[in-house]
Amino acid sequence: MARGNFGERLKREREMREVSIEELTKSTRISTRFLQALENEDWDRLPGGVFGHGFVRSIARYLGLDEESLIAEYDLARAETSPPPPKPEERIPSPPKWIPVVAAFALLLVAIGLFFAGRYGWRRYLAHRAATHSASPSSQKQSDANTTSLDSSADPSSDTALRLSISTSAATRVRVLADGQLLLDTELPAGETRHFSANAQFEVTAADSSAVLLEMNGKAMPPIGTPGASGKIVLTRDDLR
Repeated sequence: MARGNFGERLKREREMREVSIEELTKSTRISTRFLQALENEDWDRLPGGVFGHGFVRSIARYLGLDEESLIAEYDLARAETSPPPPKPEERIPSPPKWIPVVAAFALLLVAIGLFFAGRYGWRRYLAHRAATHSASPSSQKQSDANTTSLDSSADPSSDTALRLSISTSAATRVRVLADGQLLLDTELPAGETRHFSANAQFEVTAADSSAVLLEMNGKAMPPIGTPGASGKIVLTRDDLR
């Protein structure tokens, strides 16, 4: 895709529907400068990753365009402007031929050691199994109950923490509460990224709503307020559905 095609199409679709930049900003809650940067393909003024995809998806949904198709065009246009890959480094000279022989010998020794260790471990396992079967049924049931209790407490699904990432595109004051506890209340510079965790919810307040980009458990969250004004948002597990 030639440079300018994505931005020109985005602008053309918007004007065909007689939608102004101001109306699109108000409806999608995307900053005017980000909308203009998309139409001008000024990638340096735009965040990348899930935030860029979130902007394009919101615009496509409001204008009635196919979201996945527009995101594919956005990715293609942005990839074509990325810097060329670095030149490959000079090849490192091949190691001496005797090194593979020594490595193979070392692996053989390791394999032999594992073989004898396995036989010894297998014998210990058989002896332990025989001793276990000789125990009374009540002892076996108690052991099974203890094992079940330990397995349940070690279940990785019990980790249900919420993880929040906050990135700033411009300097602004940000306040973060996690489960009612104040974690942050300070001025963040542009380009700053902070990470927080909570059990149930986050409450985020910013002096400039359009300067703050939120991502929770890897999913982009909506803007917290009207662009250019302060705003507050409460995020819970329901926002991940």
